[in-house]
Amino acid sequence: MRPIDLAREHGLSTQAVRNYEDAGILPPAERSPSGYRLYAPRHAAALRTFLALLPGHGHATAGAIMRAVNGDATEEALRLIDESHTQLAGDRRTLEEVEQALRGLAAPGEPERGREPGVTFIGPLARRLGIRPATLRTWERAGLVTPRRDPHTGYRSYAAADVRDVLLAHQLRRGGTGLRQIARVLDRVRSAGGPEPLQATLLEWRARLTARGLAMLTGAAALDAYLTATSAGTAGTAED
Repeated sequence: MRPIDLAREHGLSTQAVRNYEDAGILPPAERSPSGYRLYAPRHAAALRTFLALLPGHGHATAGAIMRAVNGDATEEALRLIDESHTQLAGDRRTLEEVEQALRGLAAPGEPERGREPGVTFIGPLARRLGIRPATLRTWERAGLVTPRRDPHTGYRSYAAADVRDVLLAHQLRRGGTGLRQIARVLDRVRSAGGPEPLQATLLEWRARLTARGLAMLTGAAALDAYLTATSAGTAGTAED
């Protein structure tokens, strides 16, 4: 099989197929006497497996999984898959926290800060979200959140309303929303006194997480078939 034979099946360029081989996503190809790449059915099976993993895990992780599998490092491939599932579970928890936080919004005109129990500081809040404290400072400069300063230490203190805004900003950023747009969304949510302005967005996030979970199942089935066929020495044989 030539690079173009693999490329045509998936609407890829031949250079993309070569790049995938160079990146270790495909096993190394044999070479003809004149130096041209010669692919076997197992390369086609590897490419289909990578493309099945892609929607659920993203390009970097899907590529790393295939490199691990092709290098006989199955445990590493499973660890990467576990990390993707952990991240997805974390995204679900974050969305649920945002929804819960939005349900706790005060009515318009009601002073939120006076009734909020407890505060947290920039370090613990950043660790909770898996981001750098510098990111929270950037969001503060952009007007997304305005934590108070501890009168004794000068440290930023985030009350419950601030944490709610940070959680919402974090989820919006994960969805690719720009800082200016996030600031407008937060203003609308605060002025509305409830989550209604974000219902469509929250439903879209939940649908996206569901789609990613289902895509992971599809990728897992493809990877299982590839591993089984590879171990049996039948990857991409007649049934492919």
